[in-house]
Amino acid sequence: MMTSLLALFALLQAAPLAPASQPSDPVAADWRPIPDDELLVITLAGNRTVVVRLAARYAPAHVANIRALAQAHWWDAASVYRLQENWVAQWGDATEKKPLPPGITESPPAEFEIAGFDVAQRLGKADGYSAASGVSADGWPIATDGQAAWLTHCYGSVGVARDALPHTGSGAELFTPIGQSARRLDRNYTVVGRIVEGMKYLSGLPRSDAAMGMYATPGEATPIVSIRLASELPAAERPHFQYRATDNPRYAAYIRSRAEPALPTVATGVEVCDLPPAVRRAP
Repeated sequence: MMTSLLALFALLQAAPLAPASQPSDPVAADWRPIPDDELLVITLAGNRTVVVRLAARYAPAHVANIRALAQAHWWDAASVYRLQENWVAQWGDATEKKPLPPGITESPPAEFEIAGFDVAQRLGKADGYSAASGVSADGWPIATDGQAAWLTHCYGSVGVARDALPHTGSGAELFTPIGQSARRLDRNYTVVGRIVEGMKYLSGLPRSDAAMGMYATPGEATPIVSIRLASELPAAERPHFQYRATDNPRYAAYIRSRAEPALPTVATGVEVCDLPPAVRRAP
């Protein structure tokens, strides 16, 4: 009898304990599929893949252009040609001379602002860039001044590069903040998506010391092999992703855990760009 008890005790000691469930943990129903035509798959030289979730309902004109550019394979043989320290990585046609394919709106209207401050979770404090901010039910960071609302330029957001005039960005040239957030770009550049996988391949590229972070020579740029919509890839090659729904008490508890962490960590709240994209590969 004693031998059996000792053996059972040894077995219990060796078995790993399952992590305790937390109020902020998502349940299976919180994970929702991202449509394949809202996933932009960027393949860089060296077999490095970056995946962008497109903000189709917030910037429809620019996303329509991006889809058409991807379907036309316009970015094949383009490059990541700008890496400015603690600012942005930018990609597209470095010469800005490559003709756009038929069907592209060369000067779509600026989509700096969105229809309304439609958030499922509102953060408790204003920040230096907005009167209020929060997260939409499907996971997009949104801010407002009390009248207009807009998507925010957080780390990994994808924006449309443009010339001086607001309507001069077609979506052919894109950028992402690689250091801290770039909130001073809010309402000045159109946000068309967020990088949900492979951000390390952009933020880890060599910085340029040339003006504005533009590489001084073409050889410094990182070649783009292809950019495709996931919906255009063969079914067996498509990546599938899910976003975490935020319209539930579990995500509210997650925000509180970020704003009020356990001691000895001290926090005075949380800003919208402190909440990373809640996205995962579909299991």
